[in-house]
Amino acid sequence: MQSNGIFHDIVTFISILKACCNSGSINEGQMMHCEVERRGFLQGNLELGSSLVNLYAKCGYLNKAREIFDKFMVQDVVLWTALIGGYAEHGFHEEVLECFEQMQMDDRLCPDSITFTCILQACGIRGVVDKGKQIHIDVVKKGLLGKDMILGNALVDMYAKCGALVEAHKLLNELPIQDVVSWTSLASGYVQYEQDKEALNCLETMQQEGISPNPITFICTLKACGKIRALDKGKHIHNEIICKGLLRNDNLLGNSLVDMYAKCGSIASAKEVFDNLPIRTIVSWTAL
Repeated sequence: MQSNGIFHDIVTFISILKACCNSGSINEGQMMHCEVERRGFLQGNLELGSSLVNLYAKCGYLNKAREIFDKFMVQDVVLWTALIGGYAEHGFHEEVLECFEQMQMDDRLCPDSITFTCILQACGIRGVVDKGKQIHIDVVKKGLLGKDMILGNALVDMYAKCGALVEAHKLLNELPIQDVVSWTSLASGYVQYEQDKEALNCLETMQQEGISPNPITFICTLKACGKIRALDKGKHIHNEIICKGLLRNDNLLGNSLVDMYAKCGSIASAKEVFDNLPIRTIVSWTAL
């Protein structure tokens, strides 16, 4: 049993490692890691191990994170989620799915909302809709869907990215709370799979329900306008963007407007937007 002094030292190290993780201070974190090893605190301490795995994973040192993870003969859901979250954040989606399969081999482990959210992100990007559906079933069984908006949005996004747009829309309608993230995920799916009118319907519906679009929503729907040459709708979205003052801080939005007007054949309007962009990039030049 640990003495109170050792316990407080471990709690202090965990707090410092968390701060290093949040600030991306990998050098200081590595110094703390050396001290933890020197004192022998890491042996069997899952909470301290999870803090180190999380630090290295978030900072992109994924091999080091895996090395520490593998030192533990027994892993808990927090340790697994720290590793999985790091892989997900840095785009290693195949590794995310492999970790989840390994995690499921231990019947004692019960994934939490954070774990499921990371796995769903990987499923969407990899197009593994069958795995995503199984996770959806597990989420419902555990009663998590109505309790976690981020998890609900992750499910909508997974179905939308996989092209299962009927399921995505049905699920969105079943969510107790819908926000700009869930609606934008659905609209993006419609644009990705050439259902551009449905994407514009998403924008209209969410606004009718009092949900304000964000720049990502506008970029997505402007792309839809350009593809189907819905110039009047594009102009209306442009006016909304101006009213919200979004063009001053978002060059991607400006590029999307140039692209929309050009695709709709309104070259004069495209040139006007282009001339007023704070920064002109190869994307804006190409769109024009």
